[in-house]
Amino acid sequence: MDRVLKAAMTSGSLNLSNRSLREVPTEVYQNFDGAGEGDNWWEIVDLQKLILAHNNIEVLREDLKNLPLLTVLNVSHNKLTELPAAIGELPSLKSLDVSFNALANIPEEIGSATSLVKIDCSNNKLLEIPSSLGHCTELAELKASNNSIASLPEGLVCCTKLLKVNVEGNKLTELSDPMICSWSMLTELNASKNLLNGIPASIGRLSRVIRLDLHQNRISSIPSSIKDCTSLVEFYIGSNMLSSLPAEMGELSLLSILDLHSNQLREYPVDACKLRLSVLDLSNNSLSGLPAEIGLMTSLRKLVLTGNPMRTIRSTLVSGPTAALLKYLRSRLPSAQEAEVLTPTKDEMVAMAARLSMTSKELSLGGMNLTSVPSEVCSSNEITKVDLSRNSIEELPVALSACSSLEGFQNMSTLTELDLSDNNITTLPPELGLLEPSLQALRLDGNPLRSIRRTILDRGTKAILKYLKDKI
Repeated sequence: MDRVLKAAMTSGSLNLSNRSLREVPTEVYQNFDGAGEGDNWWEIVDLQKLILAHNNIEVLREDLKNLPLLTVLNVSHNKLTELPAAIGELPSLKSLDVSFNALANIPEEIGSATSLVKIDCSNNKLLEIPSSLGHCTELAELKASNNSIASLPEGLVCCTKLLKVNVEGNKLTELSDPMICSWSMLTELNASKNLLNGIPASIGRLSRVIRLDLHQNRISSIPSSIKDCTSLVEFYIGSNMLSSLPAEMGELSLLSILDLHSNQLREYPVDACKLRLSVLDLSNNSLSGLPAEIGLMTSLRKLVLTGNPMRTIRSTLVSGPTAALLKYLRSRLPSAQEAEVLTPTKDEMVAMAARLSMTSKELSLGGMNLTSVPSEVCSSNEITKVDLSRNSIEELPVALSACSSLEGFQNMSTLTELDLSDNNITTLPPELGLLEPSLQALRLDGNPLRSIRRTILDRGTKAILKYLKDKI
């Protein structure tokens, strides 16, 4: 413990997670004021990051106010039943994680921590979120899933910079129009597993939302304003009470995943056949047939229909490969209309994969007959996995145009897995070594590599990246 505390004096970061602690060491609250005379006092810095996760801590003391420069506080997975009012006396606090405790409430004083950007209070025993949180106008991410919250405070309308909201698994009956209108910057909203009776008409104000999850509620209709969610890529609204879909759904040009399972749908609207979906789940509804126009949705990779009383389509087709079902439906179209079928271009398939990666953080471009690496691989600094296997890529420096510089590779600092297997790569650029240490898995098998010895390849990812980095 002494060694860890001493290192924290100069780094400003203290990680005491997984130490079976029942309480926070007094030295932490003292903010190193008790440093020994022999220490280099001029090198000692105030604590800025404190990680206490996965312990048995039951109490945080009011002495927390002695850490005024704290920017990150993680006390998740402990046994806290309350938070001290001193939480509001941390003016620099940006990230607070109190998830997986036994908190019955969050003190109103939280509203004084106005620098707060992220708060995670999920998996507690909360009945409400304090209205004062609306004073934290820099808030970008709110996680409050798996509690017993019945309503969201109207004070949250002031949090206009929110990007991600997760209130899954609560007892919410509505999402208010004023709140939705104020969250115009939102990219992800998860309000699944609640008691929502409907979707507010203002939902169209979320023009930047990419992922909308409302599954397992009591929603009986989707407002036509959904068409104005022009950035929507993933829409999950299964396990609700939908009996029909608005024709305007067909205007969601970027929509790739539409989950409608376990509703009461009797038909799928022809207008929605204009969507360029990759996944459409219509299982466990009341569909007796499908419009032949679905056959024109050639971007579909997965169409799920099980659990419907289909009378116009053979069961072998319903449960068989999606491609076969689409071909059958196209055969039922007038010949002129069947000729309109458009097979997605390679660029469209890459664009679709890139849209899906916005929320999954995984970019899947395997088996697309690519001869070069698309710029989308480097366009996001949040992607964790990239699959480029089973293509015809020959040379990475040319292909990775956006990453051919040192800066480009460094922008991929979150990448943990890169699959380049089964291509035609003969050389590896030294800059690839800059993906170390974040890159944990690099697959290169099935390539005619000549620029790196087999003995190094056999030693695994770390050895390969170190070898390449030393050549820069």
